Amino acid sequence: MSSGVEKFVVERIIQAPVVSRPFPHFFVEDVFPAAYYARLLANMPSGENFVSLGDTGPVPKGAYKDRLVLMLTDDEIAGLSADKQEFWRDLSNWLLAGPMFLAMCRKYDGALKARFGDDFDKIVLFPEALAVRDRTDYAIGPHTDAMHRFLSALFYCPKDDAIEHLGTSLYEPVDRGFQCPGGAHYDFAKFVNVGTMPFRPNSMFCFLKTDNSFHGVEPIRDQEVERDMILYDIRFADASKAASR
Repeated sequence: MSSGVEKFVVERIIQAPVVSRPFPHFFVEDVFPAAYYARLLANMPSGENFVSLGDTGPVPKGAYKDRLVLMLTDDEIAGLSADKQEFWRDLSNWLLAGPMFLAMCRKYDGALKARFGDDFDKIVLFPEALAVRDRTDYAIGPHTDAMHRFLSALFYCPKDDAIEHLGTSLYEPVDRGFQCPGGAHYDFAKFVNVGTMPFRPNSMFCFLKTDNSFHGVEPIRDQEVERDMILYDIRFADASKAASR
């Protein structure tokens, strides 16, 4: 089952055109086979399986209380109900495997070679994934992502089109020369929203982390929203090398 799904997803990624402005990105619809997406929705983790992002360590305690996460690791998946564990183990196994990793990297290999030049063959990258649930009042201001990121992909997992307007927004700074190597989050007022990826069922948004890859989520004001997705990113094993370029 997993090999067929993996092949389908990889092919959808390969076929997707990369848009260069305001920073390199692509958007894929029907990224999973329809029957597999239905299984994904049926096996979505329960609320008690998620923890607040602010309780996981990478961000300050108490931050982003309306972003809940579940790392797709063996230990975390073991905490799911028995009927859901097999699905998520299978998904994490192929999602974090070589074919997916290579397909994602090759979308931006030109940028990687241009960035590192003769050191290109020395760069070590690795993938990670987590399930995410954003609730009403979640928002994150324009930012370019942490310096150790190479790319990020968001698999949107809503049941229908009702919250299509709540996708990830792309920004350009009012000061057109402004850039950020990563880490800081900024006030929405200092940026222009140049487009929002539609939060559609069975879709994926992927972007290359650059010094101008400003993106964020406008404040969610819809009542009783649960914005489910799978976050997949590829990181530099040596963050100091990433930060030095």
